[in-house]
Amino acid sequence: MNDSYENNPNLNDEYEEENPVITLLDDDGEEVHFEILDAFEYMEKHYTVLLPYEESEEEVVILEVQHGEDEDEFLSIDDEQLLYALFEEFKKRNADNFNFAD
Repeated sequence: MNDSYENNPNLNDEYEEENPVITLLDDDGEEVHFEILDAFEYMEKHYTVLLPYEESEEEVVILEVQHGEDEDEFLSIDDEQLLYALFEEFKKRNADNFNFAD
C-alpha cells in the first residue's frame, strides 16, 4: 500500500484529538478511513498504527510514514519480522490503553 494523506497531519506522540481519523487512498484509489492509535519512531524511521474505522475486525494496520514537505506518504511493510517488532513496540507503549490477546 503506497498511500498519501493530503492534509499532512503531524503524526507524533501528542495529538490534539483523541484518536483522530484520517483518510488514505488504497492501491485502487478508493478512500479508506482509519483511526490513528499511535505514531512512533523505531530504528530511526517513523511508523503509525491504524485501525480501519468502518470494519468490525479489530486488526490493526502498521505503516511506515515518510514525512514530505507537502504531504506524508504511508508505505506498507513487507518484512514480517519488522511488523512483529513494531506490533510488540505498540503493545508495550499501549499496555495500559488496550487489552491485548496473547
